Amino acid sequence: MPSAPPLLRLEAGDARLTIDPADGGRLASLVVAGHELLTGVGPGVTDHGCFVMAPWAGRIRDGVLRVDGVEHHLPTVRTHPHAGHGLVLDRPWEVLDATATTAALACALDGRWPWPGRVVAEVDLSEGALVQRLRLEATQAPFPGTLGWHPWFPRQLGSGEPLALQLDVGAMLRRDAAGIPDGTHVPVPDGPWDDCFVEVRWPVRLRWAGALSLMVHADTDALVVYDERTAALCVEPQTGPPDGPNTAPRMVTPDDPLAATTRWAWQVEAVA
Repeated sequence: MPSAPPLLRLEAGDARLTIDPADGGRLASLVVAGHELLTGVGPGVTDHGCFVMAPWAGRIRDGVLRVDGVEHHLPTVRTHPHAGHGLVLDRPWEVLDATATTAALACALDGRWPWPGRVVAEVDLSEGALVQRLRLEATQAPFPGTLGWHPWFPRQLGSGEPLALQLDVGAMLRRDAAGIPDGTHVPVPDGPWDDCFVEVRWPVRLRWAGALSLMVHADTDALVVYDERTAALCVEPQTGPPDGPNTAPRMVTPDDPLAATTRWAWQVEAVA
């Protein structure tokens, strides 16, 4: 049995980033000025760090993807009947390149996806920011896809003030009884949320008063916020809403990959 690829450790200024290629290529840790900005709520593959969602982001209703009149059945998850968060978070990623401050990784889509393709992730750490770029590639036939990131941010840093979230969006997509957006735009209610927002005016601001602020920028059209846990919350830039490959398909072709970028910029208020 081949050995697991080693952890990648990047460092710039007071920021240290750890990437685990064996564990879905996820960001396992981001420490800034002594503060750990990534956490988890359990040992499951969807429960910790920051992982890539591809070839779809969020959920596919009932695990069924319909393309050109053909139904393709995707693996569903234990907790609900839908297919969740894509197919690359539970597979090892190949390290294409790595330096002291950058890394590039790739993961081929396996037989659970009906079409050949791969996902490429590039990470660039600097003294004040982390830039992540994703690319979803079709290597033969076109297919519909979405991309996204799923980070878990801690509610508290040490003994400081609890996390405050500020977002500026035009609307929320209403969820139906199955928990999937039905396409209807509604005013944003008070949380807690497990919801998709549109007309996002980036950045989203996360502030741990007395510690630091984190500004999440992205070039995506959608944002999912999940804040129903007491220990952590998720701010997830996505190129489309949950079930997007069915409801608003963006075709990925060999000549036209799907790309997305997110940038996390921080400002330290106090050193731990």
